[in-house]
Amino acid sequence: MSDIAQGTVADFRPEGLRLRVPYAGLRFNTGVYNMCKRPSLVSTGIIVLLTLASFAVLGCKGNSSQARADEGPANLSRPIAPIAVATRTPLSNTLNVAGEFLPFQEVELHAKVAGYIKHIYVDIGDRVRMGQVLATLDVPELTAQVQGADAGVRQTQDQIIRAKSEVLRAEANYAAFHSAAERLQKASDARPGLIAEQELDDAQAKDRVAAAQVDSAKSALSAMEQQLGVSQADQQHYSSLADYSRITAPFNGVITWRYADTGSLIQAGTSNASSMPVVKLAEVNILRLRIPVPESLAGFVKDGDSATVHVQATGEKFTGKVARSTASLDTSTRTMQVEIDVPNKNGKLTPGMYADVSLDIRRAGNALAVPVQAVDQSGSQPFVLVVDKNNRVEKRAVTIGISTANRIGILNGLSDGERVIAANMGTFQPGEEVTPHRSAVESANAGEAQ
Repeated sequence: MSDIAQGTVADFRPEGLRLRVPYAGLRFNTGVYNMCKRPSLVSTGIIVLLTLASFAVLGCKGNSSQARADEGPANLSRPIAPIAVATRTPLSNTLNVAGEFLPFQEVELHAKVAGYIKHIYVDIGDRVRMGQVLATLDVPELTAQVQGADAGVRQTQDQIIRAKSEVLRAEANYAAFHSAAERLQKASDARPGLIAEQELDDAQAKDRVAAAQVDSAKSALSAMEQQLGVSQADQQHYSSLADYSRITAPFNGVITWRYADTGSLIQAGTSNASSMPVVKLAEVNILRLRIPVPESLAGFVKDGDSATVHVQATGEKFTGKVARSTASLDTSTRTMQVEIDVPNKNGKLTPGMYADVSLDIRRAGNALAVPVQAVDQSGSQPFVLVVDKNNRVEKRAVTIGISTANRIGILNGLSDGERVIAANMGTFQPGEEVTPHRSAVESANAGEAQ
């Protein structure tokens, strides 16, 4: 095999045929070979490998040079900016939180008067109707007080009857004395001196006394009538207390606990703070689903907002709406309590169950949005980096709206179709010229939208 020199080409001369192959500045001077001569196996392999390597290197250099020529020297100096386009899309904030079912109403029923349980008609699990008697108390002294109040009313009524009779008698006496006094006065006027002055004075005095007796009788009658009102009020008071000896259901519901049995002494609930209730009643035909909303989202919850409810215990899924909220934060948990009314006529749901709630608390039907990574919210004023039509970077303040996991709504500062830098915002400066390139974030969001 011939020698190898730097900076020339390799000559292959099989049977007088010259083949020039440039190989990266190397020179192969192989001399002249006879096709009939058999070159060694090693020499032939080396020649083939060097020939193939020469073509590969020349091809790579040609492609690289062509790429640099197409790109141009200006593109090499511009940084590549990942961009996203501001587009309009529906946005909504969804809160996923666990809620607890509570009875719509629940009360512990106490006795308003002290007494012994005479009969108790219900037990736990019994369904009752409004007005149904649940238990009765034995209060003997209250029965006596009711009877005394009834007697007082009857006595006052009799006194009123007597007072009315006194009024009639006084009016009759007055009429008689008044007529006699008038007749004497007319006779004296017709014939002066006929009637003695003393007699006239006595007749007028009796007239005035009779009139005063009428007024007195009427006053006594009025006092008796007022006394009747007092007696009737006492009667109503004790009758009402007697009614409290019967404990009734204030609404339709189910007995969830029973605290007393027949013969138990029950203290009056109004006079003893530690008095024992008789039963506990809960309304379960409709339940309250109570959920805590964090402070950051409490201001966006409105009555009527839709929610999706999933009860893990029963596997049920249904939709509901926000019925009410506390409109204030719990200082211990910094949450606002929100309630959803859930019908439960079939009784499948029980108070104390938990449910997973997805609450749509804020929604925009056609919001101008960009990826979350495209907005810098580290300072007091959020801003974006806009790539204009000349591919120059512009810093622009914006007003943000609804934020989701991937996108954020822009209320002011940006127009539909404008390009913003969607990643590595700290590496770009306003006024800098960049080469726009669609970001991976924008591509992912486009895939989700489809």
